[in-house]
Amino acid sequence: MPELIGSLPRGNYYLEDQLKRAFSSTLLNLAEGNGRRSQRDRNRFFDISLGSIAEVASIIDILSAYGYISAGHQEELKTLLRRAYAMIINLKKFNPVS
Repeated sequence: MPELIGSLPRGNYYLEDQLKRAFSSTLLNLAEGNGRRSQRDRNRFFDISLGSIAEVASIIDILSAYGYISAGHQEELKTLLRRAYAMIINLKKFNPVS
C-alpha cells in the first residue's frame, strides 16, 4: 500500500490522505482488538477494521476509475484485501478470549 500511496499524481491529496487513514485504521483497530480481554470488545474493534478494509477497497475502485491504477493492479490489491477480510472474520469466529 505505501508504494501505491507514493505513486499517486499530485493534486490528489484527499485520496492519498483517505487511503492512508483507512489503511492505518485497519491495522490499528486489529491491534487494539487483539489487546482486549472480552470477546465483545475484541469483535467491536475487529468490526471497525473490517469497515476500514471496505473503505480501502472503495478507494482502490476510485483510483482505478480515475485511471491511476490498472485493472490488474486493482484486482491484485482487492485480492489481498479479501484475504485480510477473511482472516479477520476467522479471528472473530475462532479466537475467543478465555
